[in-house]
Amino acid sequence: MDREQEQTLAEQEALLAECKLYQGEKEPENKEPLTQTDEDETVTGLPVGPTPTSTDVGVPVPPTPWSTGLFQCFGTGDEHFSSDLEVCVLGAAAPCVLYGSNMERLYPHSRVFADRCLHYSCLLFLGQLLFNANNIAPWSSVGSRIALRRKYNLEGYGQYCFGCSGTPGEESRERCDSICDMFIHGLFCLHPFALAQEGRELRRRTLHPAFQPYLVVTMAPPMEQSMSS
Repeated sequence: MDREQEQTLAEQEALLAECKLYQGEKEPENKEPLTQTDEDETVTGLPVGPTPTSTDVGVPVPPTPWSTGLFQCFGTGDEHFSSDLEVCVLGAAAPCVLYGSNMERLYPHSRVFADRCLHYSCLLFLGQLLFNANNIAPWSSVGSRIALRRKYNLEGYGQYCFGCSGTPGEESRERCDSICDMFIHGLFCLHPFALAQEGRELRRRTLHPAFQPYLVVTMAPPMEQSMSS
């Protein structure tokens, strides 16, 4: 065996010894033993450091106030003034149209405006025929106010009407607010104000279902044409 072969064999033995060291067959002499804490962290996989604090889940969110008050017929004079003025006029002159518009924004489906407007108009005509007052149609709009208040988590008027108190998540508070909604719509003198308040709230929170954004469509230029012989 010549010198070149001996050098190659020595390099192979050194490489084999290094591989055995990485595979754990030979432990380093200055390695520190694992403590009990290190073994627990290795087994369980718990993060090092303090335990993260838990967050409260299921805590009721406090209700938000209405954008405008019940008797703010002209709104707050902001950028929605023209819309608030339209709602005020519709509530006083054509409550059936305002009710249909509110239901169209609350339940954006086809034919909602026509069906609800016709339904309200029939009850309005019946109340005028029997009692000479609009005292039947307002009862049909109580459910829409309750649905609107629950959808956007709005404050009820139960504490002002009947002095109800309690946390927002209590069923008694919700029942009291629903009774107050019936009381507001049941009084024909407050019914137009309630419809207008609901209309202002819906117009601030939703877009009209018929609203379609304007799309710019670009057309490619026609291809060049040539006459063949």
